This record gives sequence, C-alpha cells and structure tokens, in this order.
Amino acid sequence: MATTMEEQVKQALEKIRPNLQADGGDIEFVKLEGNDVHVRLRGACHGCPAAAYTLSMGVERVLKKEVPGVGRVINDG
Repeated sequence: MATTMEEQVKQALEKIRPNLQADGGDIEFVKLEGNDVHVRLRGACHGCPAAAYTLSMGVERVLKKEVPGVGRVINDG
C-alpha cells in the first residue's frame, strides 16, 4: 500500500530528528500545504542563528531527496 506524501515526510523527519537532538534541538511536523512542508524547530534550534541554514541545507535537502515532489520547507516557529 502506498503511503501519502504526509506520511513520507513524517518518516523522513524521523531520520533527521536524531541529528537535531544531538545538538539540543528538535523538529516538529506542523502541516503539509500543497507540496510545502511546514515544520517547527524546537529546543536549541528555535531562534538559533543557523536555523535557516539547517532548514535549507539540512532538512529541505533530505526531504527533497527522500520524498519526491516536496516543495519548500517553511519554519512555522
């Protein structure tokens, strides 16, 4: 049975989560709007100057590789 894009995104975030937690942060799935993924950075990641870099070069890159069709990754935090 094929999984939905939302389920695939959540599974991919679970793969990313340990890396963020190692630095005292975390990530929470908020919603899928069209092909854009809304997340909330938590812990040390919330408000961190490197958060935009983490989203674009880390989270977004991995999600686009793991889940075909993912658009932007937007921080709703």
